[in-house]
Amino acid sequence: MTKVFSKNRLLAAALGLVLTRMAYCSVSATGIPAVAKYFGTKARYEELNPRLLRDILSVNRSVLNPPPAARCTPIHLTAVIRHGSRFPTVKNIRRIQKLHELVVREAAGSEDWLREIKSSWDMWYTEDMDGQLVEKGRFDLRNLAKRLSVLFPSLLSQENLQQRRIRFLTSSKHRCVSSIEAFQQGLQEQWGGPDVQYQQEVNDELMRFFEHCRGYVDGVEKNRTALLEVEKFKGGEEMEGVRRRMGERLGLPHHRITPDLVEAAFFLCSYEFSIRSLHSPWCFLFDEDDAKVLEYKSDLKQYWKRGHGHAISSRSSCPLFHHIFNTLEEAGRSHRSGEPLSESASIQLGHAETLLPLLSLLGLYKDPAPPTALNYHTQHGRSFRSGRIVPYAANLLFVLYDCRRGPRLQLLLNEAPLRFPGLEEDAPPYEAVRDAYRHLLQGCDFHSECEVKPGRRTNTEL
Repeated sequence: MTKVFSKNRLLAAALGLVLTRMAYCSVSATGIPAVAKYFGTKARYEELNPRLLRDILSVNRSVLNPPPAARCTPIHLTAVIRHGSRFPTVKNIRRIQKLHELVVREAAGSEDWLREIKSSWDMWYTEDMDGQLVEKGRFDLRNLAKRLSVLFPSLLSQENLQQRRIRFLTSSKHRCVSSIEAFQQGLQEQWGGPDVQYQQEVNDELMRFFEHCRGYVDGVEKNRTALLEVEKFKGGEEMEGVRRRMGERLGLPHHRITPDLVEAAFFLCSYEFSIRSLHSPWCFLFDEDDAKVLEYKSDLKQYWKRGHGHAISSRSSCPLFHHIFNTLEEAGRSHRSGEPLSESASIQLGHAETLLPLLSLLGLYKDPAPPTALNYHTQHGRSFRSGRIVPYAANLLFVLYDCRRGPRLQLLLNEAPLRFPGLEEDAPPYEAVRDAYRHLLQGCDFHSECEVKPGRRTNTEL
């Protein structure tokens, strides 16, 4: 097997896909829940593009289109990646426990799915799981590494790894550390190399910048009015309808179904699917209209807490923004001078909370009208849908090319080309990208943005 991997990377990737389909055949056997596309940040990566799992070879040939007629060679890759599928956090495990006890004790009905919950579904989530990466999450990152190594064989090469020209940065959270280790395992499996010697470094100032920005912590995280739209929507008619229908399906009075229990049930459906690839009986508590409402509630939270809703949310990502462009600048400078590149790739593992502020800072996924508690029915075509932007294992890729007519930069989100706002090419000249973000490159200072001076009133809204 080692010889196969070393001689033919593409064949190895294809073989990995066959094994993948065998390992997760329970999805096709039990069916994918109709509500799965509305799981938001708890969505599986493959719901974005099923072809990523069905046929890696055709995807990898078509995804990356180098700049036309420019004779371009990739010289650096920076990847900002979210961790893979994980267990619930303690807070949600406790909510799930409370929901399960209520249903077993008081729910009434003759439906098969309800009998299954009451008689044979075990509350198997325990508090010591607390957001840890699951085996499916390791699978997510191993296979992402294999796909990216097929896309960028000269950058994510065994030689570059051995020469420490691939830098690995991670958040301190165990799910991120486990994810970046799984990514390195995927590279080694692709090459058929020896056991992995992990070489990542923890950097929370970059990957958990939101914790270090006092303006964000005080202005959004601890500000009760920052998520007012979310609270209004939780008490609005759309959520009331979901609560009422869930109560009817369980044979419980409406007042027994709180918004937190509704959310716990929807999360439980998503966890069972993302962790175990099962169509859980809990999913029958919701139809597609219910799921759209719950997705919108989740997106409201992400928008007003991590996205465009408050300027400080995106501005808190300034350190990561500057780090990415400084890395690209250094790679381009080294290449032009003929020096060996110190970094062929920078792999950075973080969270949805890492990616969303950065994407917002870049001006992406900003709809003409912001989502609010009152405009749900006009927001069905919105671009800001967290499940399509930052599912488990989401990845934002910056690819720097050396081209005959100067360097170019390509942006990809979840392995699909994404254009920089205001630029008309998939891989525009690097200087055009710098010009577009000159105001951030010359400003966006972390300390001036994030340090709230005594007596200075925090303005949280744009």
